[in-house]
Amino acid sequence: MNKTVFLGAVSAGILALTVTTASVASAAEESSGSELSGKTVFLDPGHQGTGHSQDLGRQVDDGRGGTKDCQTTGMTTVGGVPEHTITWNVSQLVKSSLESLGATVVTSRADDSGWGGCVDERARAASESGADVAVSIHADSTASGADDAKHGFHLIVPTLPIPDAAANAAQSEGGRAASNLMRDSYERGGFTPANYAGVVDGLQERSDVAGPALTSVPLVFLEMGNGSNPDDAAVLESSEGQLEHAIAIATGVIDYLLGPDTSVDGTDVVKATEDIETAADAVPATPATGASETTRTGGSSLSQLLSGISPYIESTGVEGLSNLVTEDNMDAVSNFAQGLLKLLAP
Repeated sequence: MNKTVFLGAVSAGILALTVTTASVASAAEESSGSELSGKTVFLDPGHQGTGHSQDLGRQVDDGRGGTKDCQTTGMTTVGGVPEHTITWNVSQLVKSSLESLGATVVTSRADDSGWGGCVDERARAASESGADVAVSIHADSTASGADDAKHGFHLIVPTLPIPDAAANAAQSEGGRAASNLMRDSYERGGFTPANYAGVVDGLQERSDVAGPALTSVPLVFLEMGNGSNPDDAAVLESSEGQLEHAIAIATGVIDYLLGPDTSVDGTDVVKATEDIETAADAVPATPATGASETTRTGGSSLSQLLSGISPYIESTGVEGLSNLVTEDNMDAVSNFAQGLLKLLAP
């Protein structure tokens, strides 16, 4: 995807993040934009660019007494967009937004052209970062062509116990809690859990994924959707869809780091969400493909405000978003937006 086109489209979509209802401002009036100060997040945008010469088939430790391939190429959507580019775009949006709230963000790779490391190297980097939580961002594929039947997101969680005691403790406690909260955030954002590969309630248990078995900090391993499914692929490929995924990921991280019951100043959160939904209803639109009819409740007040924006973007598209922009709202929601806008800087 052309970077200028991508960023230009995202800049319009980002305007929705500075929603200007009085209740949104009230709900976050005590927020300073430093809610995540002192927290570290490790982001691993899956796979790597094409400009590398490393042997992907080299065998590395799988964390369970065996070996596996160093890395894979990643999938390509039915629309022709490589997974490594999708995960890179989404990770940059997540990184900038979390940094705007005071978090320190460490990434597994520096760009979308070169090498990103073998699976064991990425796990080691996450562990050595001392992150409060790590998020490995991927997208799935089920066929070489189109697959209309299989769709949805899921979180991969490791079969327990893991041989390494530190990894077992991290993934059985914090990793599972963070994965559950990420699943909840995705559902609140209107995404549907996967209907294939043994996924139950958005979670898929596996013993053949090395990352969780080698990582000694809590890890979330996310498959954002099925790139073989035309509807999932359309969301993964578009700048608006990548923004929606980024918001869901960022709010899931916020829930884990702040605690799902933490309140920024939550007295008007319900009213704020209702105002967002009312504004969205005023714009004729077709619901986003695959949007869930029922969503989980919960989440911190800050993350509820942020995740409530995704359905609005789905309903309005980029048209009409300027009507929801404020220039003097400097609460956490506005800080979140300003962090994403850093991507547009020259």
